[in-house]
Amino acid sequence: MEINLKEYLMIIKKRLWLIVAWVLLCTTLTAIYSSLNYQPIYTASTKLIVNKTSDKDPMGKEQIDYGAIGVNLALINTYKEIIKTPAIMDKVVQRYPDLNLSAEQLIAITNVSDLHETQVMTIVASHYSYEKAVKAANAVSDVFQTEIPKIMKVDNVTILNRAKMQEHPVPINKKSNQYIILSFVGSLVVAIGAILMLDAMDDTLKKEADIRALFETSMLASIPKIREKELRQEKRNIARRKAGEAPYAKTVRE
Repeated sequence: MEINLKEYLMIIKKRLWLIVAWVLLCTTLTAIYSSLNYQPIYTASTKLIVNKTSDKDPMGKEQIDYGAIGVNLALINTYKEIIKTPAIMDKVVQRYPDLNLSAEQLIAITNVSDLHETQVMTIVASHYSYEKAVKAANAVSDVFQTEIPKIMKVDNVTILNRAKMQEHPVPINKKSNQYIILSFVGSLVVAIGAILMLDAMDDTLKKEADIRALFETSMLASIPKIREKELRQEKRNIARRKAGEAPYAKTVRE
């Protein structure tokens, strides 16, 4: 049996309240779930420079050692790997027990990068607590600066700036409405699909065309459906007509 777009719209309109209720319920539950499970992640960073690049000339003045610059640039990749090893992180855990982090956890939340073709390194710590991220970044920098001369037998690391607390830190993972939008679209599609499927499974005869198609005969008569509102209106109309006929009948008898 064919069905046109207009009939589809009539079916949806008839069950519109059900669609709205279902979509509203799913979207609200998704919004609540997303809000309860949102965990902001904060980052803090420190900058270090590998800068043992000067020496004194015969006159006692500092001068740039360009050969040392190349060595320092080559050492940065080595330093990046050393920082994320137990040789550094174990010392951080020992010296800063208030962090309540293991060496493995520190390695996981710490990232080390370098500015291309510069002697500057950045140590970034990420954590759900902004205060802990700041403390971890500073702790790793301090320990690395003091331990690298023992490991590499060279003292060429200086901290340029330390991580500082901010009054209103901004998390790197802002709240996203992606799941709420997907929930809205998905629940709307499911609701419309379910309503159309239920209507298709309904085999009751609703129209004259359905009867002719099933029994291959014409209808003799039909009984219209009267709504309760229409019935009450009809009763009021009858009462008004009776009230208007009473004076006329009295006059005739006189």
